Amino acid sequence: MNPFMIALVLVLVSVAIAIIRVLLGPTVPDRVVGLDTINTLVIAGMLLFGAAYKEIIYVDVAIVYALLSYITTLYIAKYLQGGKL
Repeated sequence: MNPFMIALVLVLVSVAIAIIRVLLGPTVPDRVVGLDTINTLVIAGMLLFGAAYKEIIYVDVAIVYALLSYITTLYIAKYLQGGKL
């Protein structure tokens, strides 16, 4: 089995654990951190998938997804702090 695929399986297991954190998080910030963790793991998964199949498009999509994830996290943090969007 390809080492990239083994790493991808481990990333998917980590996403499952983070989903549990999102569903069971006692506070909203815990859930936001879980969601941000899922976004980071999805980005890592896309990079691993792109490396495994030698397709550069997955890297490009991962970069755009990372940027959108970062901006979304900033907006959620500002909203939770009490600021207006």
